[in-house]
Amino acid sequence: MHYLKRVENLISNLSSHYQISPEASEKISLAVLEAVNNAILHGNKLDHKKNVTIHFRVSKRCISCVIKDEGDGFDFLCVPDPTLPENIEKTHGRGVFLMNHLADSVHYSAEGRHVKMVFNL
Repeated sequence: MHYLKRVENLISNLSSHYQISPEASEKISLAVLEAVNNAILHGNKLDHKKNVTIHFRVSKRCISCVIKDEGDGFDFLCVPDPTLPENIEKTHGRGVFLMNHLADSVHYSAEGRHVKMVFNL
């Protein structure tokens, strides 16, 4: 999917411009790509008429990213834990878990349609 490559390039350019370490850049890339993918697939349900927006803010201490979709939202408090035995062999359902572990903070708003991730630098 070409949109993921565009997001990867954007993060790479930001990382280069702001001299973000390769380790931090990798964490940011993985988490943001997961959030964008979730927004397109689960939020907007692949509806080409709906948009996903991404906003970055960079400071000396952190980089924050807000991803917004136009879907119905979801209850982020009820996402199954993929590390539980009954979920361990499932091939999906790890995105929110990964985002929570890669970012230093994750905050949902607009009934789950917006996610803000902060990465300390």
